[in-house]
Amino acid sequence: PRLTDARLPESEAPHLVIYNADRRDAPLLLWLSGTGGNPAAGPQRLYETALRQGYRLLALSYVNTPAVAQVCVGPTLRTLPDCAGQFRQQRAWGQAPTRVLADRPEDAIVPRLVRLLQHLARNDASGDWMQYLDGEEPRWQRLVLAGQSQGGGMAAFIAQTRQVAGVILFSGGWDRRAGGGIAHWYSRPSQTPPQLWHASFHTLEPQAAAMAQIYRELGIPQA
Repeated sequence: PRLTDARLPESEAPHLVIYNADRRDAPLLLWLSGTGGNPAAGPQRLYETALRQGYRLLALSYVNTPAVAQVCVGPTLRTLPDCAGQFRQQRAWGQAPTRVLADRPEDAIVPRLVRLLQHLARNDASGDWMQYLDGEEPRWQRLVLAGQSQGGGMAAFIAQTRQVAGVILFSGGWDRRAGGGIAHWYSRPSQTPPQLWHASFHTLEPQAAAMAQIYRELGIPQA
């Protein structure tokens, strides 16, 4: 990440970029890991499947600690009923209406993605990376967003406000509001239509009931 932005620390895990140079017009799969995740140690079989199906893969290194469930709890959640939405807004875009996180604007997911694509465009001309950029934003309709746990929640949050080519969630976050219900942001209208959303969770995982409710609220079609 520091190669794309000198403000980022040298200690951060590297981004992972894998693609077949013969597939110049391939759609781009953006993978967002869960809390504490490292792109290089991510789901290798998923990476391989994406490549076989004709995607390019970017597994993005981003600030993924602390998690929503560690910040938006107890007195903080009672004081800031929309804590989860504000948390994800800051971590996704770098905008901080209230400071629920210590993340800096340059730490946010979308700015990191843009700087990575710009870096690749400058340093890998044969990769034709500008096709995934539209000015200072990604060209969202060329991207599929995928993630696990916190990363899945970030993919869902971004896909609500930008129309992307697809969304794949693996136990994609379980944000709460005061009183124990699911967070308000799940009820926002989505720019990405429901038929482009896909999601899964394990029925025996501790948050299974919350995940089922969240996926229904997001309007994800049942298989």
